[in-house]
Amino acid sequence: MVQTSDRTDIAQAEALRDLRRIPGVGASIARDLWDLGVRSVAQLDGADPQALYDDLCALRGAHIDRCMLYTLRCAVYFAGPEPHDPALLKWWAWKDAR
Repeated sequence: MVQTSDRTDIAQAEALRDLRRIPGVGASIARDLWDLGVRSVAQLDGADPQALYDDLCALRGAHIDRCMLYTLRCAVYFAGPEPHDPALLKWWAWKDAR
């Protein structure tokens, strides 16, 4: 019999694996998304990257490098409708305009 904690661990592992499909998202950022309550790539479709970034800074109790915001912008783009422009699947394509 599978215990509740085992099912939770399995669900978390599956969610983290799904989130790592996002370009630029590895284990650490997938964990950040998990901590924000994101359980799937699809859940990011239509999300507000700035709100996610602000929530993550508040959750961590510290300023986080803006590269995280750029990665979140890319993640929301990736979660949206296909086809995707390959040039926009790189986090640095989402830097602030100068």
